[in-house]
Amino acid sequence: MSSNALAETVAALMPRARAELTELVAFKSVADFDQFPRSESEGAANWVADALRAEGFDDVALLDTPDGTQSVYGYLPGPEGAKTVLLYAHYDVQPPLDEAAWATPPFELTERDGRWYGRGTADCKGGLVMHLLALRALKANGGVPVHVKVIAEGSEEQGTGGLERYAEQHPELLAADTIVIGDAGNFRVGLPTVTTTLRGMTMVRVQVDTLEGNLHSGQFGGAAPDALAALIRVLDSLRAEDGSTTVDGLEPATRWAGLQYDEKQFRADAKVLDGVALIGDGTVADRIWARPAVTVLGIDCPPVVGATPSVQASARALISLRVPPGVDAAEADKLLQAHLEAHTPWGARVRIEQVGQGQPFRADTTSPAYRAMADAMAIAYPGQEMQYAGQGGSIPLCNTLAALYPRAEILLIGLSEPEAQIHAVNESVSPDELERLAVAEAHFLTLYAAD
Repeated sequence: MSSNALAETVAALMPRARAELTELVAFKSVADFDQFPRSESEGAANWVADALRAEGFDDVALLDTPDGTQSVYGYLPGPEGAKTVLLYAHYDVQPPLDEAAWATPPFELTERDGRWYGRGTADCKGGLVMHLLALRALKANGGVPVHVKVIAEGSEEQGTGGLERYAEQHPELLAADTIVIGDAGNFRVGLPTVTTTLRGMTMVRVQVDTLEGNLHSGQFGGAAPDALAALIRVLDSLRAEDGSTTVDGLEPATRWAGLQYDEKQFRADAKVLDGVALIGDGTVADRIWARPAVTVLGIDCPPVVGATPSVQASARALISLRVPPGVDAAEADKLLQAHLEAHTPWGARVRIEQVGQGQPFRADTTSPAYRAMADAMAIAYPGQEMQYAGQGGSIPLCNTLAALYPRAEILLIGLSEPEAQIHAVNESVSPDELERLAVAEAHFLTLYAAD
């Protein structure tokens, strides 16, 4: 099979890919059913199931996972004796945040300046379309040379672990020789990249109480302990003067030895305001891929508009702690909770609740699958050598799959390069990147089958 034939087939399929991604983006498939209708997620799941059936997949099923969402599974048999490859993506998406801040409606795919905008275009509905493109190109050029399993998760963004628990209860379902996770991204557009490490995560909700009820700040302020002020003290204790994360007992000084992230480029990618310093020390790659990072995700306190002159009796925050490979997320959670308790001032009462957790991940880059992917990327991206990078985010399913199938090779690729602005307003995908990665995946399946 010529490399040109696969590339030409994928190119011819791109209008169909855009139409399908438009349909998928239109589903408001946020797996938080307090905010978004369950019917939107169910509609997206059924769309995925129908797409797999149309491609000849057997055993297509909507899996009811323990967190109350659905994952979609399908199996496409290949030649007798062939290897099995599991292709992963997720159809659930992050909430759009401030819809008014989007240049175009978040659930309508819109083309601007050569990119396709809409929630989920890159993370990760586009990843599902990438898998479909690769399989269609192979079917049009002699057939798919491996057995293929596809799993599309319905709650990855919520971190509720539904698919992880389901896989543990049905370990035979997702067994494969190699697993391709389509939920990562190139280091930047045009630079083929495989993600080899993921930080893990623990998330806690902390509540500080000091009074039976709010008090008049003129009458009681100055002596009455302010819960919001206490919470601010607690949160401030999580960072050193330079902004580095400081959790008592958690080692911060690890180094990243691979691909480096230019500081000037990072500032541009992160859209850091002029004159505002980056936080932490070490290289940018050290800080975002190899070290712990705490983030205050939200605080419950009175908004400025409508606030009254009161000493606050109670305040609450949601805190995320990312942990690098080599650190156990459960142990990091214990250290975080102990730190919060130890740094709560004035004898204030503190309650801490864990609301999410996932272990970090490190891949074996010496495997045959990595060699095949490197060769495939070189075909799809002429003149470019595949790079190995880390990712600061978490995909807890990776560790579940690694534990269930210790001999399986796990590769992470995808469409979430910096310009995609995943999880932010104006998320987008590069259609050129979608096309090239689909070509790369098609070649990977061919090369891996022949190895």
